[in-house]
Amino acid sequence: MYFPGLYILRFWQFILTLCAMRKVLIFTLAVFPVLMLFGQNNAAILKQIDSISQKKWSDAQTDLDSLANPELIVIENHFKDQIVIRDEVVIAAATEEIPITPYNLLRLGGNKRWFYYGQNNLVFNQSSFSNWNSGGNNNIGIIGKINYTWSYKNGKHFLDNNLQLGYGFVASEGESSRKTEDYINLMTNYGYDIGKNFYLSTGFQILSQFSPGYNYSATPDPTYEDRISSFMAPGYLNAGLGISYNPNENFQVIFRPLNGKFTFVLDPYLQKTGRYGLTEDGQDVRAELGALVNILYRIKIYKDINLVNRVNFFSSYANHPERVDISYNGTLNIRFNKFISTVVSLDLLYDHDQIAKLQMKQTLGVGFSYNFGYENKEKNKKLIKPFVAD
Repeated sequence: MYFPGLYILRFWQFILTLCAMRKVLIFTLAVFPVLMLFGQNNAAILKQIDSISQKKWSDAQTDLDSLANPELIVIENHFKDQIVIRDEVVIAAATEEIPITPYNLLRLGGNKRWFYYGQNNLVFNQSSFSNWNSGGNNNIGIIGKINYTWSYKNGKHFLDNNLQLGYGFVASEGESSRKTEDYINLMTNYGYDIGKNFYLSTGFQILSQFSPGYNYSATPDPTYEDRISSFMAPGYLNAGLGISYNPNENFQVIFRPLNGKFTFVLDPYLQKTGRYGLTEDGQDVRAELGALVNILYRIKIYKDINLVNRVNFFSSYANHPERVDISYNGTLNIRFNKFISTVVSLDLLYDHDQIAKLQMKQTLGVGFSYNFGYENKEKNKKLIKPFVAD
């Protein structure tokens, strides 16, 4: 059957459908450009963010290619501490009363050939009493010492000259003055460097005293006729030829298989048989040929405290070689400052030809000291405060 209303209904449905599709199309056409513009702006922002991140990464990265050709630059350091300018350091061990040894002397550079060093010491001692129940005598004492060294070097040749003098006395009320120190010691040594700290050497040593000596126990108030010693009575001369070994400044050994020892008694009053090894009255010189060994050893106890040991051995070839003459000196140096020091010394001597007993002398002194010349230490320091810009 034919229903016209049905066709009309379908026709209007079709028209409505077209209208709905048209609205969708218009909305799409209107919105799509906006979406495209937003998407383009968003991509530009993301690209800019990525470029910033890449730049930061590139700046933080190490340029590996630059390591193949490194470039050195100078970096200036500005220190705030004091600057110490040191003068020339020349000779070692001079401040401790040690004779200059060839170990450092031959290692000195430059054209300088002569070197010198000097020490001067003066010690005072005084006591005064007034109505003192324990008793005592007023007294005053003084001891003076000098130690001078002149050294010369030229290539492998060296020459040492050392002079040591000492004299002291004490004067007490009601008693004559008595000497407490008296010695003369002159040493000269020539050497030639043969390598490995060994040196051919030759030299001599003279020992004596200034004034007469007395035995105060036997003669408390002696006269000149009571003297038991005087200048060059005795006097000793050691001269020989040998070799020395000096591996460092603190140790030295001198061995002289050919050494002459001469004992002089130039005071006729003391030229008696048995005195100082003399074999007959009137004899003024006693000569011996033998071997000599001299050893120097220093121990640094602390910064300004050191112990110096010197020992000599002499054996005569012709007269009782088994009776070795031994002479030892130990000196303890304590330095408080540039001008104040303390010296404690011990001397031991055994010479069977003079007396078959051990001889001993001990001294202690605190006083003034003054040194000059070349020494192994930082001297004449100049302190400079540099300008530092903060």
